[in-house]
Amino acid sequence: MNATTTLNPASHPRVLLLPGWLDSGPGHWQTLWADRFGDQRVEQADWQWPRRGDWMARLEEVILEDDRRVLLAAHSLGCHLVAAWAAHSRHTGRVSAALLVAPPDLEQADTPVQLHHWRPTIRRPLPFPALVAYSDNDPFSGASSSREITAAWGAASHACGPRGHLNAESGLGDWPAGRAMLIGLATGR
Repeated sequence: MNATTTLNPASHPRVLLLPGWLDSGPGHWQTLWADRFGDQRVEQADWQWPRRGDWMARLEEVILEDDRRVLLAAHSLGCHLVAAWAAHSRHTGRVSAALLVAPPDLEQADTPVQLHHWRPTIRRPLPFPALVAYSDNDPFSGASSSREITAAWGAASHACGPRGHLNAESGLGDWPAGRAMLIGLATGR
């Protein structure tokens, strides 16, 4: 491990992993980060029929578990969780920054019925630094939709090329480039 992939727990915030709908499986970069770096996955009570309010309450609970600041590393629906939570919480100052990876376009006509509780999409600027990483060929969001939500959230953006949904099927492994983005957010680089 080196300075580009690790965070010193004594001087940096804890990393919270926010999976999307159906959770992140064994080959997903979030699971690999939890195993390799000790990042904390925010477990939700219902991965099948996610309710926005329930997920927001769980995130708030985990953030308030201790006094340390947090870095959020969200994937897919987890990105929308960050936006919804930030629009309602009084504790957004606890977040140092957020890496938001592959936010889906929830307004698409073919959005699964299980995700309709997440409409309308929250489109407010985030009160902390954020970076949206997206793929040019994500089946759940076009590049233009990704750029639009990035602008609405007041986030920086990073196009990752044609990599699908930036998940296990994208062949990212433990995704060193994503970890470098997170470290950059944590260190202000």
